[in-house]
Amino acid sequence: MQNADQNDILFERARAVIPGGVNSPVRAFKAVGGTPRFIRRAEGAYFWDANDKRYIDYIGSWGPMILGHGHPAVVEAVQKAVLEGFSYGAPTEREIELAEAILALMPSMEMVRLVSSGTEAAMSALRLARGATGRKHIIKFEGCYHGHADALLVKAGSGLATFGHPTSAGVPPEVTQHTLVLEYNNIAQLEEAFALHGNDIACLMIEAIAGNMNFVRATPAFAARCRELCTQHGALLVFDEVMTGFRVGLHGAQGVLGITPDLTVLGKVIGGGMPLAAFGGPRAIMEQLAPLGPVYQAGTLSGNPVATACGLATLKEISKPGFYEALAKKTRTLVDGLKAAAAAEGQPFNADSEGGMFGFFLMDELPQNYATVMTTDNAKFNALFHGLLDRGVYIAPALYEAGFVSAAHGEEDIAATIEAARQVFRTLRPL
Repeated sequence: MQNADQNDILFERARAVIPGGVNSPVRAFKAVGGTPRFIRRAEGAYFWDANDKRYIDYIGSWGPMILGHGHPAVVEAVQKAVLEGFSYGAPTEREIELAEAILALMPSMEMVRLVSSGTEAAMSALRLARGATGRKHIIKFEGCYHGHADALLVKAGSGLATFGHPTSAGVPPEVTQHTLVLEYNNIAQLEEAFALHGNDIACLMIEAIAGNMNFVRATPAFAARCRELCTQHGALLVFDEVMTGFRVGLHGAQGVLGITPDLTVLGKVIGGGMPLAAFGGPRAIMEQLAPLGPVYQAGTLSGNPVATACGLATLKEISKPGFYEALAKKTRTLVDGLKAAAAAEGQPFNADSEGGMFGFFLMDELPQNYATVMTTDNAKFNALFHGLLDRGVYIAPALYEAGFVSAAHGEEDIAATIEAARQVFRTLRPL
């Protein structure tokens, strides 16, 4: 058994006791084939699997590890917090400190509530928007993921401005009957939806830089029109920044675009790798939440003292002068290097980045919506994924996920990744 693949052994054990062998579907490698890597430890820009093989990590726990794994200041803060207690079920000063830190960096927010996951934060923001406006309908966009709350697990309807249909078993159609699903970056469709349903729309929820159809930006004109129409019709504009918040810049995607949303959903980076998320906005809206207002929301582990310590230490580090300039520079170096490597081997390829977040597509033009993303060559992506994996580079095991660079990635890591990609691109030359 000495030469047996430990990942295979662990996956077999896992499938006997965990559905699909994983606790989140994308980890199963179902989209790309093969056996998922079971991670044993991580440090800096790397993690090691059950066979003790090292990988350069470009998922970073799907975004939170902006400092890399095991940053000394964060580890110290967490160790100190653990010694003081895991959870109290009562308020702590650290919750206030984290809230103050978030609000200082997000001018659109005057109050914030801490929760434990991005799904919980998005679900709660949706309920708050409906409670604050007294309306039922919501708008979301195809390709944007806002967690697995029932009303948000929908696909586009059969025609323009029609209501969506459930994309998961266990979600009755009546649960999504008030969810309008529109095409991302389609201004004409957006205007039609508001013309037909504007007086009944509680909110428009959007990833202003989408990370779950890979990396796709809202155009400035589209983002501005979302803001204008929400203001005109009395709907709330909700930016889902679970992924982009403090990842694409110190003020999130709203800072990049110069758009002020009514509510913001945050997660990932604000917890530094611990289960922590938040939603916030103007005082008048946030005071609709219990115990002040009629919109109920609660959570036993909300504001967890260990998670808040991790988040505070992370925010302190990323707020230092020059942090984002350096992070954006190394991310752009990676993206430009990958494009050059693909071009040298005659591969259709394009890529984009903002801050420490990036994405690439096996096509000549950057897509602007989910339908275009879906035209990517899946088989070629899968070959690229496994080729990189074999060479010690770990990217997302799915075509529709963004990637993440951390402050711990060095020049040698970027160079090694580009060289690995060049080698794989050479094997993928068109027949």
